[in-house]
Amino acid sequence: MMLSPDQAEADLSWTQSDPESMLNGLKSAGCTSDEPTEGEEQRAKCKAEQPLSREEKRRRRRATAKYRSAHATRERIRVEAFNVAFAELRKLLPTLPPDKKLSKIEILRLAICYISYLNHVLDV
Repeated sequence: MMLSPDQAEADLSWTQSDPESMLNGLKSAGCTSDEPTEGEEQRAKCKAEQPLSREEKRRRRRATAKYRSAHATRERIRVEAFNVAFAELRKLLPTLPPDKKLSKIEILRLAICYISYLNHVLDV
């Protein structure tokens, strides 16, 4: 986020709360303590007590092997359907030689030219 020269830092929401009130809020939530403890254990305790945000729930769900496998399957099916559509479009376009391999962008450009040509033939 860029600040304009006339925008004061006091306008920003993250500067409106002082560090003491933030620390007190974390202590009341059980996320900090004054005595030294094991770092991992304390972080795990803190995370377990806080409810997960919608974004965090989505990230965790997407991290599972089952989700990734299902997503990969859906993507494979989508790409296959996309390629079939290009193959069918390719069959409708006149080229010399007829079996010449064309990239997807070449197929689209050729289709545009062919449609323009057909419109021109209809207009004449």
